[in-house]
Amino acid sequence: MRIDILTLFPAMLDGFLSESMLGRAQEAKLLEINVRNIRDWAQDKHRTTDDRPFGGGAGMLMRCEPVFAAIEAVQTPGCRRIYLTPDGVPFTAAKAEQLSHEKHLVLLSGHYEGIDQRIRDTIIDEEISIGDYVLTNGTLAAAVVVDALARFIPGVLGEEMSLTHESFTRKLLDFPQYTRPAEFRGMSVPEVLLSGNHAEIEKWRHARRMEKTRSVRPDLLK
Repeated sequence: MRIDILTLFPAMLDGFLSESMLGRAQEAKLLEINVRNIRDWAQDKHRTTDDRPFGGGAGMLMRCEPVFAAIEAVQTPGCRRIYLTPDGVPFTAAKAEQLSHEKHLVLLSGHYEGIDQRIRDTIIDEEISIGDYVLTNGTLAAAVVVDALARFIPGVLGEEMSLTHESFTRKLLDFPQYTRPAEFRGMSVPEVLLSGNHAEIEKWRHARRMEKTRSVRPDLLK
């Protein structure tokens, strides 16, 4: 799978993309991730990418010329072009899994007060929000999307079972987990987890998942 991230701040992703799961996935050729600086497609010597909005208002908008040029330079037939924006469709585990089946994604990271509407109207296929809050720019949002979808690409996770048991894939939050030592500062691991009875362990874990979901995210049970 190929992913092109278009941003004004490519250095923000240097360490993130080279470490841990994403770094290994790229080394194994399961993922190709290219970070592109939108300023490389600016048309003046100052590499300008923004301007004041028509009609007035606070802040600046990203201009059409560099963004159109950047997307057109990296896009391929059938690729999916996504704009990361607070007013997009909420990002979910289901969306991450859906995107993991694409051959090529182009992720546009917004900045300032957003981008010229003509970009959104003509050269963007989908708009995604990672939450009801505003970041200084969309680069971190692009990183979240890449990290979440990468987990659904076969071979990226070391243990495929972890996908089926983690939160949201089954619409339930996760159960409590413990490791050695079995006793620490007077706190003991639940006996059922030490019993070796896998049927009872699964029953206990499901009950704890239901309790946690009902308490923290009752909306998921609907």
